[in-house]
Amino acid sequence: MRKLFVIFILILGVAVVAISFSELETIMSTLRKAHLTFFMIAILVQFIWFLTTARMYQSIFHLLGVHEATLTLSRIATAANFINVVAPTAGVGGIALFASEARRRGHPAGKITVAAALFLLLDQAAFLVILALGLVVLVRRNDLDASEISASLLLLGIAISYAFILYLGYRSEEKLGNLLAKVARGVNRFVRFFGRRKEYLSETRAHEFAHEVAEGFSGLTEKPSSLLRPILWGIFDKVLLMCVLICAFLSFEVPFSTGTIVAGFSLAYLFLIVSPTPSGIGVVEALMPIALTSLNVGWSQSVLITLTYRTVTFWIPFGVGAWAFRTLHTAGEQPASI
Repeated sequence: MRKLFVIFILILGVAVVAISFSELETIMSTLRKAHLTFFMIAILVQFIWFLTTARMYQSIFHLLGVHEATLTLSRIATAANFINVVAPTAGVGGIALFASEARRRGHPAGKITVAAALFLLLDQAAFLVILALGLVVLVRRNDLDASEISASLLLLGIAISYAFILYLGYRSEEKLGNLLAKVARGVNRFVRFFGRRKEYLSETRAHEFAHEVAEGFSGLTEKPSSLLRPILWGIFDKVLLMCVLICAFLSFEVPFSTGTIVAGFSLAYLFLIVSPTPSGIGVVEALMPIALTSLNVGWSQSVLITLTYRTVTFWIPFGVGAWAFRTLHTAGEQPASI
């Protein structure tokens, strides 16, 4: 399966290069107008994004009665993002890292597991707000097609599934454990059909996870309405990413409107979430220029904007995440008190 992903990414990359080659002269002309200042501003905004993501985690932690420093959470969150790229497991790898760090720092692992899972849900809820605005722009411009509607519905379905699992864990540990065990059993039967003898998912681990979720929710110290605060941080996160996109446009002196930024970002982030590749590698690079072109941005300009945007929002966090993951295991920090 991984080989298929690699082949898929290479095909998309070759397609982008082949299409762009015919406009090489236009691309070179656009590059001559590049302003490094806006690129540096985009990087600065990205580092602010690291901190706002940590504040979102921090607000969720406070709901569960756990307190941790912003910079510490920023480092763990960045490392978790790195893990989710190099070992894609639908965000489970990042949650496992948070749980591991929780034990090392003296926090209840169950609470941190719930906090990390809540982050995934609330981050998607925040993006759905932005996506709704982007879809409105596309409808007004008559650019909304079936693929975008399908991807949006898929994202909504994922968010609803996350919400249902967390709600079930909040209400009943036993019901959540039984549900996850059934899912694990079904997955094991499916992979066994392809000749795998060992269990792919553990039913025992499913019940343990349900126990951790129920244990985490038992420490809820504020009303569920307080979830609005982390959602607002999540929306601010997306606004910062849109600022990076604006800097990419300004870097090449490409005119834009508010609608172009909102719709362009919404589609790019939507491709990232529903992509079969980790963090949308290859998929976003291939589809984002097409989306921007449909919003009346020139093809050569769309390619350069996409590469600039992805450099700042994917490759820089990836490199910082690798550094953060390494320092988490070499810093020798003492466990924090709750």
